[in-house]
Amino acid sequence: MNAISTTRGKRPSNREMYHAVERRDAAYDGIFVVAVRTTGVFCRPSCPARKPLARNVEYYRAGRDALFAGYRPCKRCRPLDTNGRPPDWVRRLLDRVERSPDDRVSDTELRKMTIDPARARRYFQSHYGMTFQAYSRARRLGEALANIREGGRLSHVALDTGYQSESGFRDAFARVFGKPPGKSRAAEHVVTAMFESPVGPLLAGATDKGVCLLEFCERRALQKQIEAVQRRLGCAVVPGRHRLLDRLRSELDRYFDRRLRNFSVPLIYPGTPFQMRVWSELLKIPYGQTISYETLARRAGRPGAQRAVGTANGANRIAIVIPCHRVVNKDGKLGGYGGGLWRKQYFLELEQATRVGSNPLSYPTDRGREPVG
Repeated sequence: MNAISTTRGKRPSNREMYHAVERRDAAYDGIFVVAVRTTGVFCRPSCPARKPLARNVEYYRAGRDALFAGYRPCKRCRPLDTNGRPPDWVRRLLDRVERSPDDRVSDTELRKMTIDPARARRYFQSHYGMTFQAYSRARRLGEALANIREGGRLSHVALDTGYQSESGFRDAFARVFGKPPGKSRAAEHVVTAMFESPVGPLLAGATDKGVCLLEFCERRALQKQIEAVQRRLGCAVVPGRHRLLDRLRSELDRYFDRRLRNFSVPLIYPGTPFQMRVWSELLKIPYGQTISYETLARRAGRPGAQRAVGTANGANRIAIVIPCHRVVNKDGKLGGYGGGLWRKQYFLELEQATRVGSNPLSYPTDRGREPVG
C-alpha cells in the first residue's frame, strides 16, 4: 500500500512504520529512517539487513535528525545517498566520460540516454561549477595535458582526444589552460573530483603540490571558491584523477569511519597573510577539541578581531581537513559554518565520540530535533 495514501498527509504511526520496516517497503524511503539503539546505526525502511526488534528502534523524519541523535548511517542501504552520492543518471554520465574521455556527448545523445540536457547542465553547474559540456571538454583536455606532460606528440594527442585538427585542439587547449600545448609540459593545473560522504557530496581539488580545495557541493559559495583557487594559483581547473585526490579520499573515508584523527595529505592554501595565519592556527587545534573565535583571533595576532577571523573561517577552501568547524562561540554555542550548522555539529560530535570512545553526545542547540514516533 502506498505510504502517502495510507497516511493521508500525516506522519505514519510507530506500528505502521515498523510494519514497513518488516516488509522492507521502499515506498516509505524518504518518509522516515529507522534507528537501532543496539547497533547505533540508522537505515532506510527498505534496508535488506536483519530486522531489529520493535523495542530497539526509534524513528526520525530524516537522516540528518538521526545523525544529530548520535546514530551513524548504515553501510548496506546508505540512507544518506540522496545527498551523498550522485543520482543514477549522473553516475551513468560520469562513467561514460571516464570510460571514453575523448567522446563528445551531444544534447541529442543525452536525450537518447533519457537525460534532459538542461537538467544535466544545471546539476553539473551546481555540483562542479561548470556545465556538463564544459565538464566533458575539461576532462578531455585534462587527459590531453597528462599525455603531453608524459611526452606525447601533439598531433597524436589531438587525435586521441577527439579533435579533428591540431589548430582546433590548440585553440581549445589555450582557452582552458591559458597557454598553448607546446608550452604546457611543465604547467600546473588543479584536478578536481567529487567524493561521496555521509554529509553530502564533496568537490575536491589538488595540484602536484597539494590539496587546494574541499568544499560541499551544494554550498552557494562553491563557484566563488573555485574561482578563488584559479585566481590564487593562476592555473586552470579540470576534472580528472590525481594521486593526492586518491590519498585524500582514503583519509576522508577513515575519518568518517572514526579511524583517522590527523590528516597527512599535503595542503596548499594561498590567501592574504591574515587568512593564512588563521588557517595555519586552525590546523593546530587538536582533534576532538574546540576553541573560541576570541582565542583564534589572539593566536592569529589580532586580539579582539573575532569578526575578521570568522570571515577568514568562511573563506577556508579546504573544509574538514583545515578544521574551521572546531571554532565555536565563547559561550559554547556553535556559531556559524558555511557548510551548514548541522554539518558542524556532526563533525564535532563524531570527533568527540571518537576521542572519548563513546557514542556522540547531543549539543544544547540540538533541542527540538525529536524522533518521529
